[in-house]
Amino acid sequence: MSAQNTAIIAYGPEAIAEAARLIAAGEPVAVPTETVYGLAADATNGEAVARIYEAKGRPNFNPLIVHVRDASQAAEIALFEQQARELAERHWPGPLTLVLPLREGAPIASLVTAGLPTIAIRAPAHPAMQALLDAVGRPLAAPSANASGRISPTRARHVLASLGGRIPLIVDGGPTALGLESTIVALTGGPPRLLRPGPVDLGLALANEGRIEAPGQLGSHYAPAKPLRLDARGAGADEWLIGFGPVPGNSSLSGSGDLLEAAANLFERLHEAEASTASGIAVAPIPATGLGAAINDRLRRAAAPR
Repeated sequence: MSAQNTAIIAYGPEAIAEAARLIAAGEPVAVPTETVYGLAADATNGEAVARIYEAKGRPNFNPLIVHVRDASQAAEIALFEQQARELAERHWPGPLTLVLPLREGAPIASLVTAGLPTIAIRAPAHPAMQALLDAVGRPLAAPSANASGRISPTRARHVLASLGGRIPLIVDGGPTALGLESTIVALTGGPPRLLRPGPVDLGLALANEGRIEAPGQLGSHYAPAKPLRLDARGAGADEWLIGFGPVPGNSSLSGSGDLLEAAANLFERLHEAEASTASGIAVAPIPATGLGAAINDRLRRAAAPR
């Protein structure tokens, strides 16, 4: 299959109807969320979920996030107790994923949870994913729509460059609003544990327990195909410098030092740098406060040995 076999349809009723038809047939489709583009398939269909892994080349020990319409649908597949309900009331729909005990008998394909007794679940805010959830009527497993471990996609063209020819459809909703994956918090007994920082800041320190409980915890992740150097105040030989604030570069996450703007631009700038003729990529220092913690988390994983 060539990239030409992947259709791109602008978000609207036609795109959602075609996406729902393909998902009902067991195929994965790319669809925007408010964070990044996701590769969605029926979370109750093991073969459909296997096609996500196949398209992404994803390790099967890395679980997937399940997207639902609301807390009511979430409670059908997870043990959704008081602490989870309170967080959902405050932050759903939105970029917060909750890792919860899987409800016994929940009709979720075992590949989704990678054999874990928990499930990662969220209610997205983007109208395209909401419309697709309504049209399909089932929970959707939807990791980021890119080859496993590579730069996350914030535009339809990023998806096409990474998965063109591997999936039948991309719903084009334009650039994503946040550009950074959801915050992941585990509620599996005891106090909440932060597994991945993201747009929702709950004031928790990142848990580091050495086991995979949720997506985005692999040491090497979000990686460009070129070496990546962090905390750079200038470009080295044959490097593309991604600037921030007072550090100029070939491009910039935010010339004004705005962390919200930097988060939204992060993966777009990495895609630009990867496509450049430079043999390496350097990124200016990013403050580790607020959204900066999440940005630095993604950059450290992108720069990790692989």
